[in-house]
Amino acid sequence: MKKEIHPKYSNTKISCLCGNVIETSSTQEDIHVEICSSCHPFFTGKQKLVDTAGRVERFQRKYGDYLSKKSKEK
Repeated sequence: MKKEIHPKYSNTKISCLCGNVIETSSTQEDIHVEICSSCHPFFTGKQKLVDTAGRVERFQRKYGDYLSKKSKEK
């Protein structure tokens, strides 16, 4: 392997919104995630409502006028 072309690989912490912290190695310093294996519905068996930055509302803002104009034309 060539020297000095690879990223630095060091210990890092993955922090979840639920408060769980996982220590691992990565090229990134700190990683923040919304869902981890401790709070994911597949692993816990409990349903959890996840709102990912209002995607539906953002879609409605972006395409809502287009859809209403198209229905008025018909």
